Amino acid sequence: MASSNFATYLERNEQFAATDAKTQVPEIPFVPFKQVYLITCIDPRVEPAAIMGVRLGEAIVARNAGGRVTPSVIRDLTWICHLHENKTPDADWFEVAIVHHTDCGTRMFAEAELRRTYAERGGYDEETAAAMAVLDPSATVRTDVESLRSAPELAGSLEKFRIGGYAYDLRTGVVTTVVPPS
Repeated sequence: MASSNFATYLERNEQFAATDAKTQVPEIPFVPFKQVYLITCIDPRVEPAAIMGVRLGEAIVARNAGGRVTPSVIRDLTWICHLHENKTPDADWFEVAIVHHTDCGTRMFAEAELRRTYAERGGYDEETAAAMAVLDPSATVRTDVESLRSAPELAGSLEKFRIGGYAYDLRTGVVTTVVPPS
């Protein structure tokens, strides 16, 4: 039987479990230490712990293709806001940070044939897939900040937290502010 690609991570988990790090987490699961809700890409080159030093318990990290604000992301954030409002109404509110990056794999959504066959497979419809492409992270992150700010599901919560947009350059390793948090 072949060795599992995941075996390395099981070994690393044994090392982690042998430390007290597992006890150094927030008491309330939806109130991270640094009060950050980070939305970023699933690309393994954009690992928040590696590129921004995000540590266990500091942030809620939501990852999807392109780090895009999708209906699913809005539902998840709405749930966290609902919990916050109903379970910890006096706790500090968080900042939402949306990070898009250069050389994103979603740029392939711009390829008509690939997009068409993906839609046929049951993925996004072609129009939605085309809109998901991150060709210019500074432009798409602006769009996504506005999508969150205009989401009706979040209307009652928007005045409680800030939203910022950022672009990560894979070549330089630098994250720059595109939309200051407000």
